[in-house]
Amino acid sequence: MTRYDYDLFVIGAGSAGVRASRISANHGAKVAVAEEYRVGGTCVIRGCVPKKLLVYASQFSEEFEDAVSGYGWTVGETSFSWPKLIANKDREIDRLNGIYIRNLERAGVEIIQSRAILKDAHTVHLVAESRDVTADKILIATGATPFKPGSVPGIEHAITSNEAFHLEELPEHVTVVGGGYIAVEFAGIFNGLGAETTLLYRRDRILRGFDEDLRIGLMAEMPKKGIDLRTNADIESIERKGKVLHATLKDGSIIETGAIMYATGRMPHSRGMGLEEIGVEIRKNDAIAVDAYSQTSVPNIYAVGDVTDRAALTPIAIREGQAFAETVFNNNPIAVDHSLIPTAVFSQPELGTVGLTEHDAREKFGEIDIYKTSFRPMKHTMTGRHEQTFMKLVVDAKSDRVLGVHLMGPSSGEIIQAVGIAVTMGATKKQFDQTVAVHPTAGEELVTLKEKWTPPAEPAAPKAAD
Repeated sequence: MTRYDYDLFVIGAGSAGVRASRISANHGAKVAVAEEYRVGGTCVIRGCVPKKLLVYASQFSEEFEDAVSGYGWTVGETSFSWPKLIANKDREIDRLNGIYIRNLERAGVEIIQSRAILKDAHTVHLVAESRDVTADKILIATGATPFKPGSVPGIEHAITSNEAFHLEELPEHVTVVGGGYIAVEFAGIFNGLGAETTLLYRRDRILRGFDEDLRIGLMAEMPKKGIDLRTNADIESIERKGKVLHATLKDGSIIETGAIMYATGRMPHSRGMGLEEIGVEIRKNDAIAVDAYSQTSVPNIYAVGDVTDRAALTPIAIREGQAFAETVFNNNPIAVDHSLIPTAVFSQPELGTVGLTEHDAREKFGEIDIYKTSFRPMKHTMTGRHEQTFMKLVVDAKSDRVLGVHLMGPSSGEIIQAVGIAVTMGATKKQFDQTVAVHPTAGEELVTLKEKWTPPAEPAAPKAAD
């Protein structure tokens, strides 16, 4: 019987790798994890956690205005310090990084600060230490990296979200390119912190894959807050002139800006690790191909998290890491269900969504019922701010089961977490209706929607001339 240095060797100490390492070790496995940057991964170090902190910071500008305009407060002169915000953010990330390290060590996981490359199915080369180690099972949890289109002349002058967290100062004008989660969230951050902000998206509507009402609704709200939102717009080239970047768009117009941040997707971080050389299948989009139990084409090698591109969300990565450990080291096979995932977009206003969009529900179930409402949040009845909250239920007309819930407005992320439980359990519209409303809240609208929405009638076709 072959003896290996480790039962499990994990490459990547992000959300998925850390969870898989800890749980596997708790089940008795001898585990090591290699990480070439910092323990915690994208989410903790330069992703959702620092982003949410910046979202909080950016919301205070409106809070100050609303306190004065609607609620009787007198607020003295206010000022904002980007360097102080970033320093405080860095301190919190350092704290979380330390917690992740201690949790791994407490579980008995060995942490190796090094890039790791596979030499064969059981051998890992540690670049920083110039040595090889062996393992019975190997788990790839290297996540994904921001994508910048190399075809754009001057693209080297642009940044991604990685660099945005470490800017020395906040530019007076920022141009964000993209239309997904990261793009709309950072547009709100920069705008709320006082930078003139332009958002460019090459298609006609942002947030592809979301319910159409959310896409349309957010596009209506963002300009109200001062964001210059331009759809069907893309950059042809970038030129630096002193401290100013000149972005020439494909329509010939030019934007002068202090920073250009690309948020045009992320690519699975799978290349240059020796995977292809040992027979691990990698798809055209760089994602590692895996089965329902995260096993690759090489039987003892597994992959979890964003590097598999199944659902690039931290909670899913954590769940996949847990499922791997249970399957491989606890004889408890678990396949993660990726079909129903509650999620939030920390745009301004915030979005929350779970289940099927109206379009997908019609495609899958045919006859559906739609319930939706739009209203000004109670808070803004005294501030004069014309921000809208939107709520929508997608219901299967035959079974009465709620197939999807789509929200826009304050605390949508918090609301959708609770609603996600009901939708996951298969709750019906009748059960929503039987739930007592909590008043006065925005969430009560979800249990008081009574009237089915009917699309406006299409105008009659003109009669043919006699």
